[in-house]
Amino acid sequence: MNKGELVDAVAGKTGVTKKQADAVLTAALEVITEAVANGDKVTLVGFGSFDRRDRAAREGRNPKTNEKMEIAATRVPGFSAGKAFKEKVAGNFEPAEVAA
Repeated sequence: MNKGELVDAVAGKTGVTKKQADAVLTAALEVITEAVANGDKVTLVGFGSFDRRDRAAREGRNPKTNEKMEIAATRVPGFSAGKAFKEKVAGNFEPAEVAA
């Protein structure tokens, strides 16, 4: 599902126009992005939490030359799924047949 399809689904569920749904979704994503970038944690109960995580510097390898290289420390966005979200996803799980 891409953003356009998400906007269509939200508009269909809420009865608002696609333009209104797009405006609200865009604004919500901007607010979450700005808050996480500023170091705040955004928690949507039942859905999950967005936060900023610090990734330490580490040693890596160039896949072409196999040379060692230093990968700098950085900050990355993180997401932890909420209990209701995890349960919904797990409830739709159908294990594949195991080949003998």
